[in-house]
Parts: sequence; C-alpha cells; structure tokens
Amino acid sequence: MSSKFKNAIVLTGGIGTGKSTVASFLKLYGYKIIDADEISKKVFEKKKDKIKEIFGTTNRKELRKIVFNNKEKLKILEDLILPEVKKEVLQKAALLEKDNVPYFVDLPLFFEKQNYDEFDKVLVVYAPKELQIQRVTKRDNVSEEDAKAILNNQMDIEEKRKKANFVIDNSKDLKHLQKEIEKFLQKIS
Repeated sequence: MSSKFKNAIVLTGGIGTGKSTVASFLKLYGYKIIDADEISKKVFEKKKDKIKEIFGTTNRKELRKIVFNNKEKLKILEDLILPEVKKEVLQKAALLEKDNVPYFVDLPLFFEKQNYDEFDKVLVVYAPKELQIQRVTKRDNVSEEDAKAILNNQMDIEEKRKKANFVIDNSKDLKHLQKEIEKFLQKIS
C-alpha cells in the first residue's frame, strides 16, 4: 500500500518512553511536527458543551475515571473527538507534504487505535517496560499499580518495536538519546 503522505513519519511510543523529549529534539533540528494531542485538546474545548451534556463534567481527571473502565463511554467520547482530530491531522499533513521533506505526526496511540492507515512509516521511541513504569511513577506521581494499569491499556512496547520501521532507543541518558536521534536522522535524510 503506498500512502499519499510519503514524507510523513508517525512518531509514537508508550507512556514514559520519552516521546515528547524526542519530539522536542526533532523540533530543534528543524523538523515540523503535527501534534495530535494538541489538536485533540482544541477539539475538546470546542465540544465542551456536548461533552458536559453527555458526561456531566468536562474535568479531564473525572472524565478519565468515567471512561477508563467503561468501553462504551470511552467510545462515545472518542467518536466525539477523534474524527475531527483526524481531519485536522490529515489537512496539516497535506500542507506539509508540499514541502517534500520528512515531517512527523505525533500519534501516541497509533497502534492501539489503528485509524490512520494513511501513514505507513512509523518511528517508535523505545524504553523497556520496567523503565516505563519507573518514569511514569516519578513523572506523574502515581503508584506503581496505576502506572502498570495505564501500560496495560497500551500495546506492549516490545510489540510496537517489532511493528516499527524505525526505532529510537531511549533506555539510557540524554546524551545517548541524542546520538540515537542523530543516527535516525541520517537514515532518513
């Protein structure tokens, strides 16, 4: 399958793998990034009234609790937000495609949601599961159990690593990460 977005590279990983850090580095190196999370926050704001009407709240923490263990409610929320996010992601990608240089589409749940078959090149930021758990507990101030629960809702990082076209290993320090990114950028230039 050839994609019409031949310059697009999906940037994904798992929680605590350091995807945001890699995104920051790529920006520093002058690459354009389409941030699906950012777009999703905008769409969320736009649909606030509808969300409040359906769920009785627009507080993200409360919403997370409501949909975390309820697949039907999660689907309602996603159906409200994701199609519009996708529309905007593809519009932005179509614009960047014209520059004819690689750009990145930051899609945290690319493999889990499988609703972007327009993109066929994937870069996974990798860190082993134990390290993911460590980073998440420290960063988000959650218990190890909570961190594991979040991870269990995502495809295993080893699986993602196998499915990726490119892997950036972020299991060591920042210096090592920067070298990994530079190696990757040489491959695509």
